Amino acid sequence: MDFRVEFYVMAAGKCPVREFLDDLKLSDPDDFAAVVAGLAKLRNRQYHREPLSKALGNGLFELRHVVKGRRIVLLHGIRNKGRAIPSRDLATAWERMRDWQKRDET
Repeated sequence: MDFRVEFYVMAAGKCPVREFLDDLKLSDPDDFAAVVAGLAKLRNRQYHREPLSKALGNGLFELRHVVKGRRIVLLHGIRNKGRAIPSRDLATAWERMRDWQKRDET
């Protein structure tokens, strides 16, 4: 396993993806299990392609993770069911990525 999966943490200490996953675990345990299995696969570079992930440009992928070196940082979580990603969710992911890049020292 080549990559390490991390959760984005806001400057105030809030972890939005962990909160999303906690809510998903309660509301839809089957979807939660599928997401966790997908995240585990992301540790292996061979899964950094469709259908598990899709590049959106500039290091942002559809699963809301940033790859830097051998790190994958989970930025945002939504339930989308195959539709186009809403622009507000893309904006949230981009904002969090910029914040993470600004604060990350490694």
